[in-house]
Amino acid sequence: MGKTAFVFPGQGAQAVGMGKDAFEANEAARSVFERANEALGFDLTKLIFEGPEEVLKQTANTQPALLTVSVAYLELLKESGLAPDYVAGHSLGEYSALVAAGVIGFEDAVSTVRARGEYMEHAVPGGLGAMAAVLGGEREDLAKLCGDVTASGTAVELANINCPGQIVISGTAAGVQAVVERGKEAGAKRVIPLEVSGPFHSSLMKPAAERLGEKLAGIALNDAAVPVVANVTATAVTAAADIRHLLVEQVYSPVLWEDSVRYLIDQGVDTFVEIGSGTVLAGLIKKIDRGVRVLSVNSLTSLEALQEDIQVNQS
Repeated sequence: MGKTAFVFPGQGAQAVGMGKDAFEANEAARSVFERANEALGFDLTKLIFEGPEEVLKQTANTQPALLTVSVAYLELLKESGLAPDYVAGHSLGEYSALVAAGVIGFEDAVSTVRARGEYMEHAVPGGLGAMAAVLGGEREDLAKLCGDVTASGTAVELANINCPGQIVISGTAAGVQAVVERGKEAGAKRVIPLEVSGPFHSSLMKPAAERLGEKLAGIALNDAAVPVVANVTATAVTAAADIRHLLVEQVYSPVLWEDSVRYLIDQGVDTFVEIGSGTVLAGLIKKIDRGVRVLSVNSLTSLEALQEDIQVNQS
């Protein structure tokens, strides 16, 4: 039988009302929301369930909100008896993966990502940074174009390697705009500017990474009980010291999601379970390899479907 990976979504997957069914139906899930409120000192749960959306979308709110919802559904999943052989998360989702692997306690994780969001929002003055999704084109060609634009004085870099034909770039507003205009040189079909509050996963985020390093220095991290596939290296890591270093580096480094999924498949993973709001990762994984099973746990209904799927495969 093949192996299973639990994967956790990052920023962009948020939606007002996410996780409410878990909160209402299950004591363990409800406790996750209550612990988040207590750790942060404000009613995050109310913001998640009622919005307003524009406040939920603020990076410093989105990050703890998504983590909380993922961990709430993870609590429900534990009751089904399914356990992962590996865990991974997309950008912010890596913190949910670390909670799942026993590396960091939930309260520490939620307060850390709240701070991470604030550091990322404040690293670059508004309007000076940007991100864009590049559809079509090869990674090497896009990296060369970004290098050419950066050499001309306006920095732009690869930020998220999501799946074949979908790469996100990040950098100065002028650098990103140059790639928007010149994308066809790298074989891009379209380059779509993104609504974000900063140039995430670019070297412009190094001030945020430095502050995050100081924050993490005061947080206890354990060695991982389950191997975590890190965004920065797309390989498995278990040592707490390595994880601490990689979390700092992750803020200004590309998210190697496609490489991470391929690595997991090479390790024998044939079932991916996405835990948290939305189905963004399920879509990306299917574009990377249509031959793997991808299940999403983002509602009680989807959890019931997964439990039926487990029973069918075990019988």
